[in-house]
Amino acid sequence: MTAVIDRPARTPGRWAAPPRPVWEEKPSRAGLAGKGLVLFFACLAILFPLWIVVVTSLSTRKAIDEAGGLVMIPTDITFVAYQELLSGGQVTRAALVSIGITLVGTVFSMAVSVLCAYGLSRTGSLGHRWLLMVLLATMFFSAGLIPTYLLVQSLGLTDTYLALILPSAISVFNILVLRGFFMGISQELIDSARIDGAGDLRILWQIVLPLSRAVVAVITLFYAVGYWSAWFNASLYLNDQDMLPLQNVMIQLVQKQEAPVGLGQAIKTGELSGLAVQMAVMVMALLPVAVLSPFVQKHFKKGMLTGAVKG
Repeated sequence: MTAVIDRPARTPGRWAAPPRPVWEEKPSRAGLAGKGLVLFFACLAILFPLWIVVVTSLSTRKAIDEAGGLVMIPTDITFVAYQELLSGGQVTRAALVSIGITLVGTVFSMAVSVLCAYGLSRTGSLGHRWLLMVLLATMFFSAGLIPTYLLVQSLGLTDTYLALILPSAISVFNILVLRGFFMGISQELIDSARIDGAGDLRILWQIVLPLSRAVVAVITLFYAVGYWSAWFNASLYLNDQDMLPLQNVMIQLVQKQEAPVGLGQAIKTGELSGLAVQMAVMVMALLPVAVLSPFVQKHFKKGMLTGAVKG
């Protein structure tokens, strides 16, 4: 009987293929240079229009006239457009309306979405499968614009701020992402809390939510950006100009339908440029999203991808 002798595995030589997939290999210098070049032009394509908008909003009427419109190189810097916009009037009121709608709507949407997602993540809850199927059906089928408008009108929500919150309060996609993340939490941890006498609300508040900060932060940002950027519901359900949010006022300015209250005379006398006012309102509309996004960016990979994959 021949004995089998175990031989040590031969170590790979200097030129041997690395023991990892091709896509995990260290890129070459040419590859790194190519990636850097592509990222540079991508950032330039994104930041250059924003630069033009900001510089034009800070330019005087003379600088805008000399540039023939949009200003790329700043010469005469002034904050008159922002001072006039924030001194009161339609734009200031519209900004306050947008802030209030965003805060109230985001809190309401997150409360309903978290409660719904937690209930659907507990597989033993009553009717969770049928409720999940109903929610999924709404992602593919909808009543349409006219029935939705008639429903809002029959409920007496026209010319009220509730018309800007309730019709778009829930996103089934966000609920599914939250549900997928909640299902990834250890069931043993929840069972141990139940043994200690904790109820569902206490488990959700003290165990599930602290472990789900990433996905909660991402979904909160989604809802907040959605409410802040929304304009269609306001144009559909609001007839009072004093109730319009900032996005609708910005649309009126860009389309040159009318100048904001308090700025019309300043534009006519030459103190302000209408284009500078338009760009200033755009900056005001973009500023909250630009400020909040970097703080939530670190949670995107852990929150969105984990919740979507586990769901």
